Amino acid sequence: MNKTIFITGSTDGIGKLTALKLAKEGHHIYLHGRNEAKLNEVISELKEASNNENIKGFVADFSDINAVKELAGHIINEVPQLDLLINNAGIYKSPVDKTKNGLDIRMAVNYLAPFVLTETITSLLEKGNQPRIINLSSAAQSTVQEGVLTGDATVNASESYAQSKLALTMWSFNFAKNHPNITTIAVNPGSLLNTKMVKEAYGQHWSPAEKGAAILYDLALLERHKNQSGRYFDNDKGVYANAHQDAYDHKKITTLLTATQEILSANGL
Repeated sequence: MNKTIFITGSTDGIGKLTALKLAKEGHHIYLHGRNEAKLNEVISELKEASNNENIKGFVADFSDINAVKELAGHIINEVPQLDLLINNAGIYKSPVDKTKNGLDIRMAVNYLAPFVLTETITSLLEKGNQPRIINLSSAAQSTVQEGVLTGDATVNASESYAQSKLALTMWSFNFAKNHPNITTIAVNPGSLLNTKMVKEAYGQHWSPAEKGAAILYDLALLERHKNQSGRYFDNDKGVYANAHQDAYDHKKITTLLTATQEILSANGL
């Protein structure tokens, strides 16, 4: 059965590779990118490579939380249901550390954007056929500091990245608990994969990008992952494993989500 799939950050890297794998099987694919020209180029490229005309796209800058909310509205208006959401968009290296609203840019793109998007379009996933959400975490996870979350403190790129990925994982586990009919899995797709983001950040890689795309495909579709909601898959080890200890701390999760709602309210969301 063909599924309706939305993949954020899918104009390059493992998001694009995963979209191609899924498109070749005839699924309805919605891509996302922040640059309209590049998005349209990739849509055309994937249509030709997959022989699948059911590929469309949405444009949004994930560093702008209000733009993410607008994106969610467009999706609700255009897509009757979603079977699969892959929250893949992420940022590490950036010429700026803060968004125009004064938030840590990695926290905004890697955590707040998928939070806002997913929570807003949950109703579409609830209508889906065996719906799943795959959240792109990382082997790098570090205790979330309130000041980094709110944008009042500045840390280096690797630390803010690690905090954003733990925040995403903590929310992912909580979302899974609150939505038992949606299989929600956090995944480290593999450390230092051969992607643009990794090249910019480290100048080297350990594994091909296809390793990440392969696990996203498996988590999205394979039956054996259907009952693994609320878990963390570590693709460096090839198994489900423990995330950072904070991801299992109810008090810290509650504190994170309360602060998140306060940030969104302060930004009119």
